[in-house]
Amino acid sequence: MTGQPDPISQPSGSDAGNEQAVVAAPPGQVGVEPTPGGPTHRDEERPSVLHQILSGSALMSVLAIVLALFLGGLLIAFANEETRAASGYFFSRPLDTFGAAWTAMSDAYVAMFRGSVFDWRATTFAGMIKPLTESMVFAVPLILAGLGIAVGFRAGLFNIGAQGQLIVGAIVAAWLGFAFDLPPVVHLLVAILGGLIGGAIWGGMAGWLKAQFGANEVITTIMLNYIALYLISYVLKTASFNPGRTGQRSPQVGADAMYPKLIPQWLLPDNGFRLHWGFVVAILATIFVWWLLERSTIGFEIRATGANPAASRTAGMSVGRITIITMTLAGALAGLAATGQVLGTERSLTAGVAASYGFDAITVALLGRSKPWGTFFAGLLFGALKAGGFLMQSLTQTPIDIVLVVQSLIVLLIAAPPLVRSVFRLPAPGARPRKRRPARPTTTEVTA
Repeated sequence: MTGQPDPISQPSGSDAGNEQAVVAAPPGQVGVEPTPGGPTHRDEERPSVLHQILSGSALMSVLAIVLALFLGGLLIAFANEETRAASGYFFSRPLDTFGAAWTAMSDAYVAMFRGSVFDWRATTFAGMIKPLTESMVFAVPLILAGLGIAVGFRAGLFNIGAQGQLIVGAIVAAWLGFAFDLPPVVHLLVAILGGLIGGAIWGGMAGWLKAQFGANEVITTIMLNYIALYLISYVLKTASFNPGRTGQRSPQVGADAMYPKLIPQWLLPDNGFRLHWGFVVAILATIFVWWLLERSTIGFEIRATGANPAASRTAGMSVGRITIITMTLAGALAGLAATGQVLGTERSLTAGVAASYGFDAITVALLGRSKPWGTFFAGLLFGALKAGGFLMQSLTQTPIDIVLVVQSLIVLLIAAPPLVRSVFRLPAPGARPRKRRPARPTTTEVTA
């Protein structure tokens, strides 16, 4: 709120009082008398910039990824046949085992890089950059659904229902995409808006149940996931969504309701790119969520409610209203994620249109520390893991389940930051650096 201090970021009264006392009192009475040509005791105890960086949560996320990739590499090495064969004579020739393990790990991760970022062995430029575009395609639903989860986390709500919200949004968007014949641009906007509203209604139901009856949002969102799962199975058996009754796939959405390709055919002929304008929508949604949470009044209320609901209620905020708004916004973002699937990638409604994006989005939001831009880059990372896993499996015969193991390890390590700090020997957040012991006087100084 403009012109009012943020109570979340203000120091406590005792800290402020101590701060004033140090400034106002004579140096000799508070023990901070400066020494000639040297810093005060207070300056020596203040954490350095490097100490603050090492104690920050952003570095914890990066180190959790590095550690998870290392542990995943160990699993890749143990699953390799040559490594297991060399381990049979480990004590006679240990270097063979280590060499085979390193080869298995490096080959797998090189193949993953080639399949997700840049394939330098491709014969054309389009083939070289296609892996990066595939990572961006997989990242679109992860980013959008992850933003919905992150908004809930900032409000203190555990939204586990992104999967169901994504499914309902996909049903509405697909139906508007193939059942109507509207002008270009208008048709796409109507389908996007329909998916957004479908997810918003599904998420808002959980928020209303919590605000009105105190129902736990974890339970209600999980139950709504099951309802949405059976709903899409029923819908795909109806004549409207499956006229021919062949398979579980709806008619293809109209050409005017599809996201246009982000890299047109005329720019790179025969590129085969699937990247569409849904990625631009994900970027715009990230900017909007950042502005909403950090620059708007409702965003301040969301953050305040998540930090302390009782204090927010005392300050005159309606916690119930904020709960409903937050869950509705989270559902809308998940429904927007569904449009990337049905209007951009799949271009029709299928039983597996949501895949596991709704649940993976929880990991994305956790890795992004519930911050919009952190969630965006976490979605890109997980999209790269998904895209690179296919080439890794085909070239090195490494099970693609290793990717799921790496994702799970990232969640585990993010949930246990003390473990990451202990592995890398980093200080705890807020801890003051150890004081250096004063040097003992030499014999000459004592004699003098």
